[in-house]
Amino acid sequence: MSLSPYVPIIGLFALAAAFALFSVVAARLAGPHRYNKAKLEAYECGIEPSPEPVGGGRIPVKFYLTAMMFIIFDIEIIFLVPWAVAFDQLALFGYLAVSLFIVTVSVAYAYEWRRGGLDWA
Repeated sequence: MSLSPYVPIIGLFALAAAFALFSVVAARLAGPHRYNKAKLEAYECGIEPSPEPVGGGRIPVKFYLTAMMFIIFDIEIIFLVPWAVAFDQLALFGYLAVSLFIVTVSVAYAYEWRRGGLDWA
C-alpha cells in the first residue's frame, strides 16, 4: 500500500500546525504584556463576573436558552445538508419530511424570539 495519496493531507496538517505555532509565538513576541485584574478574570458572556459560593451559584436561564438554540440550528444544518445533496432521489416524501422539519424548527425559533431569548440587552 502506497502512502502517496496521503501526502497532500499530511502536508495540509503540517501547514496548519506550523501556522498555529507561528501565530502563537508571534503574538507572544509582538504583543503588549500589560496584565491587570480585569484581564485575568473569567469572562462570562457580557455579565459582570461575581464571586460565587463554594458549591457554585445560579446561572441565568438565558445561557441555557442560547445553548439550546445553537443546538437546534446545528441539528437543522446536519439534517438539511444531506437532504440537499440527495434532493433528486427523495422526491415528494423527502420534500414533505423536510418541510415538516423546518416548520418544527421555525416554531421553536418563534417561541424563543417571543420569549426574548434572542435579545442581548
